[in-house]
Amino acid sequence: MILVPGWLWQRGTASRAVGAGLAAGVFFGAFVLVEAQSWAGAAVVFVVLSLFYGVRVARRMDGIWSAAKDLNRVDRAAVVRATRRGEAIDDPRLAPSVVEYAGALRRTAEGDRLGRRVALLVTALAVALAVYDTVMSTAGETVASWLVVVLFLADLMWWPRRRAVLLARADRAAASARRMAGAG
Repeated sequence: MILVPGWLWQRGTASRAVGAGLAAGVFFGAFVLVEAQSWAGAAVVFVVLSLFYGVRVARRMDGIWSAAKDLNRVDRAAVVRATRRGEAIDDPRLAPSVVEYAGALRRTAEGDRLGRRVALLVTALAVALAVYDTVMSTAGETVASWLVVVLFLADLMWWPRRRAVLLARADRAAASARRMAGAG
C-alpha cells in the first residue's frame, strides 16, 4: 500500500484493482516473454497476475485505510496528495482523514520488516540464478535474470530512503492536520 501511487486512490475499489493488476501483469508478462520467448506464457502470467494481484492490492488498500470509502474521489485524492507531500490540507474537514492515512502508511511500513528480509534473501538467490543463467542458459534467460537482479538491488538501495522520506512527510502532514483540527 505504501508503494501505491497517489493517483490510484482517486479511483474506486474495482478501478484500483484493474490499475494495479494491469501494471503488474504487463511488467511480469514482459519478463516471461523475454525470458521464455513464449507469447502464451506471457499471456498466462498477464491474466493471472492482473486478476490476483489487482484484487489483492485493492483489498489491502481498503483494509489498511478503511475510512477512504467514506470520502469521495476528489477528497480522497486531496488527502493522499497532501499526506504524501507533507503539506497542510486546505480543507479542515479532511484533517482527520490526513491523520488516518498517515497512520495507515506508518502501520504498513512497520508491518513490512519481514518483507525487507525476504527481499534480501530473494536478491541473493536472484544473483545466484543470474550467474547460473549466464553460464548455462540462453541470452534471453540471462538478460531477464540480470534485470531481476538490478531491480532487486535498486529496491534494496532506493526503497529504505524513499520510505523514510515518505513517512517523514506523512508525519509532518499529520502534525499539521492535528493542529488544524485542534484550532477548529
